[in-house]
Amino acid sequence: MVMDRIFSGIQPTGTPHLGNYLGAIQNWVNLQEECSSVLYSIMDLHSFTMPKEPAVLRQNVLDTTAAVLACGIDPKKCFLFRQSLVPEHAELAWILGCLTNVPRLLRLPQWKMKCASQNNGGTVGLLTYPVLQAADILLYKSTHVPVGEDQVLHLELAQDIAQHFNKKYGEFFPVPKAILSTTKKIKSLRDPTVKMSKSDPQKLATVNIADSPDEIVLKFRKAVTDFTSEVTYDPAGRPGVSNLVSIHAAVTGLSIKEVLHQSAGLDTARYKMVVAESVIQKFAPIRNEIKKLQEDKSHLIKVLENGAEKAKELASPIYQEIRRLVGFQ
Repeated sequence: MVMDRIFSGIQPTGTPHLGNYLGAIQNWVNLQEECSSVLYSIMDLHSFTMPKEPAVLRQNVLDTTAAVLACGIDPKKCFLFRQSLVPEHAELAWILGCLTNVPRLLRLPQWKMKCASQNNGGTVGLLTYPVLQAADILLYKSTHVPVGEDQVLHLELAQDIAQHFNKKYGEFFPVPKAILSTTKKIKSLRDPTVKMSKSDPQKLATVNIADSPDEIVLKFRKAVTDFTSEVTYDPAGRPGVSNLVSIHAAVTGLSIKEVLHQSAGLDTARYKMVVAESVIQKFAPIRNEIKKLQEDKSHLIKVLENGAEKAKELASPIYQEIRRLVGFQ
């Protein structure tokens, strides 16, 4: 019988934002309590599709590690590791890439979107990183992957690659299933038609989990809403105020209905401050813990190295069997 095994990863962009926390990290904390085999990776190989200065990348890896630990990820309950410390990820990506058609990768919407933002027409790494994602998952024979809506197509690629490999070399990989996030996608505070993003050039658009209370208040005060003062939930007709309601519900654990009931009689200006206060309360202990962890770099490095050793122990026999199956040994 195949044991349930969960794999997920986060790109090291420094301290995560509100959308990362509500859409992924909060779910990770719950999953480590529910499943006995869980791997979470800081995806530095993936982040290299948009290369950073080496010193910036190193710091981003540590800041992201500090943040996920502060949010409640416990290395005793999961393997938390740096992707590039387990070279089998990249080696398996080469094998799987040789079994994947280029037209399939060219059709993925994220290639088209990100390619447009690169002046050079897009790099090979940017085109093939969904194959590396498949390798990340399949290297551990993972059975379940927490994903947001925007990653579903990439998981479908991993499923297809697993099935193709099994057909060619015999049943080997479990076909991984999606664990879809129940949190509504958190949108930009300045343009509620697009998702909140670290790379947004508008500084007031994104709330980072380490932002000071003053910064959080300013960002919510400037949040784009509309000319109706009542607080309602209508994502299509009123995306700005609906985004605030989604954030309020997610950070308090209340339903949309409960949030609307509590907010009856408030105008949107006052409601923005209610949401800001809820976010401040949610992140105050996390922010303090991030600061504490960032002061001990050697501890963060050790956590990632220890996690990588455990991940390698798991990956090595699986990868050796893959090498045998394809004829490398």
